Amino acid sequence: MRKNTKITAVAAATAALALGLTACGSSSDPAAKKAGGSTDTNAALVVAASPTPHADILKFVKDNLAAKEGLKLDVKEFTDYVLPNKATQDGQVDANYFQHKPYLDDFNAKNGTTIVPVVNVHLEPLGLYSKKAKALTDITSGQTIAVPNDNTNEGRALHLLAANGLITLKEGVGATAKLSDITDAKGLKFKELEAATLPRALGEVDAAVINGNYAIEADLKPKEQALALEKAEGNPYANFLAVKKGNENDPRIQKLAKLLNSPEVKKFIEDKYAGSVSAAFGAPQSQS
Repeated sequence: MRKNTKITAVAAATAALALGLTACGSSSDPAAKKAGGSTDTNAALVVAASPTPHADILKFVKDNLAAKEGLKLDVKEFTDYVLPNKATQDGQVDANYFQHKPYLDDFNAKNGTTIVPVVNVHLEPLGLYSKKAKALTDITSGQTIAVPNDNTNEGRALHLLAANGLITLKEGVGATAKLSDITDAKGLKFKELEAATLPRALGEVDAAVINGNYAIEADLKPKEQALALEKAEGNPYANFLAVKKGNENDPRIQKLAKLLNSPEVKKFIEDKYAGSVSAAFGAPQSQS
């Protein structure tokens, strides 16, 4: 039987988070372990993950591969980009799988956390979607585009718009580009929203830049429906398994890392997502 608990952004309060985690019957008791992970390497490895595709991939590993490696896996779903890192830092979960390197670097810098990547798993291309426009040429002056409001994903979104000629950015601006870095908006207006809410807001704006996982959850098909889509080649936004620094060599983490980069997981990703998600195995970029 699967033991997966969905924890929504409504559970942002610490008490609600703790209740949600303990109510699931996890083998890793936060009260009995040091901050940063379980001290019992025979206990279930508790991993926080976004529902799609992260939790789907972990469930595949749990149901098909983990037992052969002697790994007990407990997947907990989070629908925001903040709580998984906080729970990992506090030791309420052992690891997380939901983010890319630019986001993690920014999060650690702002929050004083010490989360580190372990192994890359997949890439989700960011895309521009619209219920009104049929092509990029339909996006014109006076229209409103919604973008993610967190630093790294907003910068990523702005670079996507710039690469497709919808805006012009300051020369040399980096991954954390902001709206103030736009030198020519070409008459467009922008609305900053939490990444998870962008699919629901699609009907209220002329277009929206949506993260791949949220697009898939909303039944959008990136390869078919996106007006513009990130290219995979040279893309620094691979999503990875991450832990609190010092826990990288936990035998359970090493087992999961190996399984997440296995041929079986690669085939699962290819078969299930048909190009909307692609395997991006290997070592993450060095920690900044």
